[in-house]
Amino acid sequence: MDSFWIGGTIGAIKAIAFVCDIITYPVYLIIQRPWQKKKLARRAKAQPVALEDKSITYRSEDSPGEMHLTLLREGVDTLEKMLLFVAKHHGNKRCLGTRQILAEEDEVQPNGRVFKKYVMGEYKWKTFQEVERIAASFGRGLREIGQEPRKNIVIFAETRAEWLIAAHGCFKQNIPVVTIYATLGDEAIAHGINETEVTTVITTHDLLPKFKKILGMTRAVKTLIYMEDQLKKADTTDFPEGIKIIPFAEIVKKGASSNKVAVPPGPQDIAIIMYTSGSTGVPKGVLITHRNMMATLKAFSDAVTIYDNDVFLGFLPLAHVFELLAESVCLLCGVSIGYSTPLTMIDSSSKIKRGTKGDASVLHPTCMTSVPLILDRIAKGINDKVAKGSAFKRALFNFAFEYRRSWTRRGFDTPLLNKAIFGQSRALLGGKVRLVLSGGAPLSPDTHELIKVCLCVKVIQGYGLTETTSCATVMDEHDTTFGRVGAPTTVCDIKLVDWEEGNYRVTDKPYPRGEIIIGGENISPGYYKMPEKTSEDFFDEDGRRWFKTGDIGEVHPDGVIKIIDRKKDLVKLQLGEYVSLGKVEAELKTSPLVENICVYGDSSKSYTVALIVPSPAQLEALAKRIGLTDLPFEQLCSHPEMEKAVIKEIEEHGKKSKLEKFEIPAAVKLCTEVWSPDMGLVTAAFKLKRKDIQERYQHEINRMYAS
Repeated sequence: MDSFWIGGTIGAIKAIAFVCDIITYPVYLIIQRPWQKKKLARRAKAQPVALEDKSITYRSEDSPGEMHLTLLREGVDTLEKMLLFVAKHHGNKRCLGTRQILAEEDEVQPNGRVFKKYVMGEYKWKTFQEVERIAASFGRGLREIGQEPRKNIVIFAETRAEWLIAAHGCFKQNIPVVTIYATLGDEAIAHGINETEVTTVITTHDLLPKFKKILGMTRAVKTLIYMEDQLKKADTTDFPEGIKIIPFAEIVKKGASSNKVAVPPGPQDIAIIMYTSGSTGVPKGVLITHRNMMATLKAFSDAVTIYDNDVFLGFLPLAHVFELLAESVCLLCGVSIGYSTPLTMIDSSSKIKRGTKGDASVLHPTCMTSVPLILDRIAKGINDKVAKGSAFKRALFNFAFEYRRSWTRRGFDTPLLNKAIFGQSRALLGGKVRLVLSGGAPLSPDTHELIKVCLCVKVIQGYGLTETTSCATVMDEHDTTFGRVGAPTTVCDIKLVDWEEGNYRVTDKPYPRGEIIIGGENISPGYYKMPEKTSEDFFDEDGRRWFKTGDIGEVHPDGVIKIIDRKKDLVKLQLGEYVSLGKVEAELKTSPLVENICVYGDSSKSYTVALIVPSPAQLEALAKRIGLTDLPFEQLCSHPEMEKAVIKEIEEHGKKSKLEKFEIPAAVKLCTEVWSPDMGLVTAAFKLKRKDIQERYQHEINRMYAS
């Protein structure tokens, strides 16, 4: 009876929607002009400009935009000139915002445990002129304490306003900034500090205690500058003798009364030495010049439509090239940046006091960056919420999803449905987000579409590497497809080159395929103190710098690129089949059961195996279905029946995702611990560190193959 009632009600809603469509179609047709959107979506975004036997080169069809031309006309060719330019043009407009923390209180949970929660106020803003003035003072303050131009300095800090101000203070004095992820282990941090021979480290109140141990490994460091906490006073006791520990505000104060003359950098000077949390081996320091940075800023300002009244939510690590460049584009275009953290971002975040608002609800951002892992979690959160709802709510959601999806594919928006059905999802991030920029790893097509439909936002995927200053391709904002990363930007060419071993060639049909090689002003001079690795991965040709990415792409007729493989991810199995581990992981990660996955292939075996971090809720639901009840999560993960059930689920999902039989893992190990950058199993951008994962779970891998 219930299903009959639900079917009838949904049928009635469909009938009403059909009548509304007929009535409103002419109005929406005139207002929304879908034919224009479809024409823009179909246009060629890049064309081949050089064709050789084993390579083909593509170039953007787009012309430089207004901001790009302004920077060229006004000679803004360094980050130091860029900050002066934006201070002049945007003056008293709000620039960087930090949310006030008024107090920290104990909150008793329903289970009796006590957690510390923040009582938070409004955002406090610094204007563009204030940011420029404080940055100039900070730069002079560094000179006052003995920091010399062209001598490296480390920023080891979480994302916040002072990070960007400190970096620009350094740029003004031609001091190269060494960026190190706040999530790296002590040895990797010490490696970056020692290799770059720094004597001064800029850090935060929270990370200061780490140095009690790290300073024993970094003999050259004599000064620690820390960004203050809003509530707590820093504990500067028990540090090694002879180490100066200075608050950030004191450096600014010293610089405000200093008469040190600025030492502006040139375009070829090093702005940043960025330590990549590489997925293999020790972190490499990538040299990034002011010219590289400005090239990417021009490219991004051409690729993405940005409005004067946009507000950006900053929370990803600024030590990651993608976030740093995204925030730099915001500065360039006069966009206000409000800072947040994953602990305070939404109303239900772990540090937000019950009944009070998270950062997004107070800031109401319109733009944000994200990595695919976060978007996967949002997508899974939406799916879980729908699955837990009543049968009627599920049916209503499925109707609304399909309805919105079909109309958006035709070039229409659905404003009434956006408010009525998807308004709650949008409210999670403040209700005004219109643009999400995704980078750092491949975004699965299913997640891309779900986020785009349910949050009613444009999700623009880009592709780039630290070595290419985050810039290679950006999706066209009118592109309605999923799973592609866009065409070359306006500042670089992209070359596909045959990779014989993997059987990828530019003569392949229907699309040319090969290794992606990127050339242009955005390409790094190379790796810090690694001449052999630099000459292996970089080269100069036709007056351009080029970088070999190791990624395999195919180019579609409209000039748009799809990443289809990675050289390092390719494993040849015993019977001669090639398996792309990254591709298999990307497909299986879309299963609701899988939080994270690492597929491993031994070339002496005929099948792959997988280490899976399961979703606790989904695993418990599966356990109930096979009659395993009342077992804790840890026991479920080690139960042989559970492993068999998961293999079956993975097989079914793999077949749905059109994976070959030999690509689907034949054995699994369920891991109870969530892989985080702190554990050293994933990078700060949440890419798998295969070698480290393999070492940690070698015993389990051996067991899976033995079984």
